[in-house]
Amino acid sequence: MIDKLYLKHLSLQVRLDVLEMVKTARSGHLGGSFSAVEILVELYWNEMNIRPEEPGWQDRDRFILSKGHACPALYSVLARRGYFEPEELLTLRKLGSRLQGHPSMLDLPGLDASTGSLGHGLAVACGIAHGIRLDKKKSRVYCLLGDGELQEGSIWEAAMTASHYNLKHLTAIVDRNRVQLDGDVSEVMEIEPLVDKWLAFGWDVIVAQGHSFQSLAKAFEHCNETLLPSVIIANTVKGKGVSFMEGTSKWHGKYPDDREYKEAVKEIRGNYS
Repeated sequence: MIDKLYLKHLSLQVRLDVLEMVKTARSGHLGGSFSAVEILVELYWNEMNIRPEEPGWQDRDRFILSKGHACPALYSVLARRGYFEPEELLTLRKLGSRLQGHPSMLDLPGLDASTGSLGHGLAVACGIAHGIRLDKKKSRVYCLLGDGELQEGSIWEAAMTASHYNLKHLTAIVDRNRVQLDGDVSEVMEIEPLVDKWLAFGWDVIVAQGHSFQSLAKAFEHCNETLLPSVIIANTVKGKGVSFMEGTSKWHGKYPDDREYKEAVKEIRGNYS
């Protein structure tokens, strides 16, 4: 188990990576990337059975970023975990780059699905989990969802599928930052009562603090032991780590100017002390 202080420093590095990537590209998604950082770091350093030096290892755990627009955070995590060199991060969204605006598994090692259109990732994860089950393998499948994404009906079709086929080695994580492109999730299309909905679809549900490694670790431990498909509702903050980006849809898909970039870097670096 990796030390929590080390994970915190990794998370701050990922936020710096994401900020610089989006500023350099003059395009990308900061808010939803920042809210997912600790979830991704916990998965890739403490939870998932993977081999960065052998990305296609058949017995690896799988991860699906259903909220594909948060790929800057995933790219940083993959680079810092050893799938490719961090210098490549600054090619985000450039013509011919492997780091496209949404993940492409045909281009980049470490990706188990190409994602982008919201609502599809959980169904893909179900398919992979079902295949693993039929092959009698022990690998686990993880899928990160946006809370606004839960407004898509296909999510609930996939949830019903996972329960029907008893895909107990499938864990979904909801990045519950309560803000989407057009405003607050509750105003665009209310998704509560969220816990009761997942329970009604036959899932084991646990609520966690999405920026606390201790809380996330306990949640994943629970999911690894349950006999049902499981979902972690991770309470997070959109734009976490930069005060003027937090809790607002303004920074869903905006890049910072020079002044905003300097202020954001100062805040993120301040969290190292």
